[in-house]
Amino acid sequence: MALFKWLADLRQVYGTSLLFLVFLGYWVQGFRCFPWMAIVFYFKDVLHVDPVTLQFVLNTVSLPMVAKPIYGIFSDAVYIRGDHRLPYLVFGGFLQVLSWGAIIFLPGSSTSVIMISAFLALSNLGASIVEVANDALVAECGKRGKSAGDLQSFASFSSAAGGVVGNLIGAIALSRMQFKAMLSIFLLLLLAQVFNCFQVNEGSLCPRMLHIMCGETSEKDGTADSPKLSKERPRYICMKNDYGSQTVNHTVSQDIDAWEKELQQSETLMKTGIAPTQHANTKGILQQLTDLMQLVRQPEIAYPLVWFVASYAMIPTLSGMMFFYQTQHLKVNPMIVGSAKVLGQVGLMAGSVVYSNFLKGIPLRKLVGCTQIFLSFCILSDILLVRGVNLQFGIPNEMMVLGASAFVDGIGQFKILPFMVFLAQLCPSGSEGSLLAFFMSMQCLAIIISGYLGLTLASLLHISSTDFGELPFGILIQAIAALLPLLWMSFIPKQLKSPASQEGDGKQA
Repeated sequence: MALFKWLADLRQVYGTSLLFLVFLGYWVQGFRCFPWMAIVFYFKDVLHVDPVTLQFVLNTVSLPMVAKPIYGIFSDAVYIRGDHRLPYLVFGGFLQVLSWGAIIFLPGSSTSVIMISAFLALSNLGASIVEVANDALVAECGKRGKSAGDLQSFASFSSAAGGVVGNLIGAIALSRMQFKAMLSIFLLLLLAQVFNCFQVNEGSLCPRMLHIMCGETSEKDGTADSPKLSKERPRYICMKNDYGSQTVNHTVSQDIDAWEKELQQSETLMKTGIAPTQHANTKGILQQLTDLMQLVRQPEIAYPLVWFVASYAMIPTLSGMMFFYQTQHLKVNPMIVGSAKVLGQVGLMAGSVVYSNFLKGIPLRKLVGCTQIFLSFCILSDILLVRGVNLQFGIPNEMMVLGASAFVDGIGQFKILPFMVFLAQLCPSGSEGSLLAFFMSMQCLAIIISGYLGLTLASLLHISSTDFGELPFGILIQAIAALLPLLWMSFIPKQLKSPASQEGDGKQA
């Protein structure tokens, strides 16, 4: 019941159109595990790729995601027919349709690792553009709600739900469907997502949030989907502080001026059916890039970002080795492997709901520190499987695969959520796309570095598809590396301080 109440409250604040757009966008994003599961097994069983090559390919085709800041800058600065989020969702969706369609209709004689990798890279390019636009839209509308992080939690929940369904169906489909049939299902979902974007008016999504200041909603607003703006001039701008301190209220003349300008545009343009957000931000690309550089240089943003990136990059990933060890050496059924992914995504779904309702008040430093310790513990549990300790206690390998290690991916994704909320609170209006795209690109780069470090570690330990003797030692190195970021937890602030509030404090002094 608590879940349904949470969803009803979100609908009341954000409206049905925005929630469905966010849900579908992030659900499809989470469901991407479905075709990728087919790709991984296709590489292993049909193209006979070894574990080192498989991990190298999967990391290399993710390189287009590192350029997310570029896509974010374009999304913030370049409007297409008056909109600057939905057109990028459509364009990114089109690239994914093109790439997956090409793989589906590629003749068997032309199939090769290089050819498929090229189309997978194009797919990741489209997916990264969609993710940037989705993240910017969520940040743009989410920080105008009653409670910071609610819309981000809903987005994370939707992505995890897509991951649960994708992994669950994928585990079953691997033994019952052809490789290209699985890809065709995902292609149809992409087409549905693109079609939905054409049905939505971007101008009706966020203007409702403009008059929700510090939890106060205009009674004249009408329904939850109403795009009307409050005509009451805001006395101050509020930033929610989720760390137990009092809410910071500070006058920001430029934000009030922007409110007055958008209200005037709303009254004029809504009569003609043109969305008021079409003229919200016309900064040039170079100016947007300059603003981004200034933002990421601020200590309040730079230090937490450094910690976040390091917490991923310094852990050498051995996922490719573990995949081969489970499926080839232990002969674990692919359905069990898929079920392990499902458990991880279920954990992420639960974590998103718990965070939205109970964990937002916990200081960021304490929350991510505990998350990092739990991540190390889950990684370490794989040693029991590789050493065969579980068999000594009568625990089958399948149960161990479904154990703590199944939550490693989910924990890594959950750690993104509090940082997204943190940055969305600090990000000034008009720069949501570029800042959050920079954040996610750094996370992608960190994961790629982690993958290449894993390849190096596997080579040094001589781990291969036929020799897993040193795999336990590699897992131990992983677990220790996951604890190292705890040494510089001081990079993460104990409580949120916005640049604007700091300027206000300086003026009072």
